Amino acid sequence: MSIRVRLDRVMLEKRVSLTELAEQVGITMANLSILKSGKAKAVRFSTLDAICRYLGCQPGDILEWLPGASETDEG
Repeated sequence: MSIRVRLDRVMLEKRVSLTELAEQVGITMANLSILKSGKAKAVRFSTLDAICRYLGCQPGDILEWLPGASETDEG
């Protein structure tokens, strides 16, 4: 996939656990884990907004576009 999720890096920098972020954002730990692992096929803007708001970051800190990567690439 041409989008890489770097949520784990941002969470580590901010010293926020998966449990804490899930509770504060209002998302299940299972769904947050899927997003964090890069296996999510979509993310709602409202969820992205809540994550960025809590972590004090920009969407570009969490999501990275990889030029030249194809849909069949695994990330």
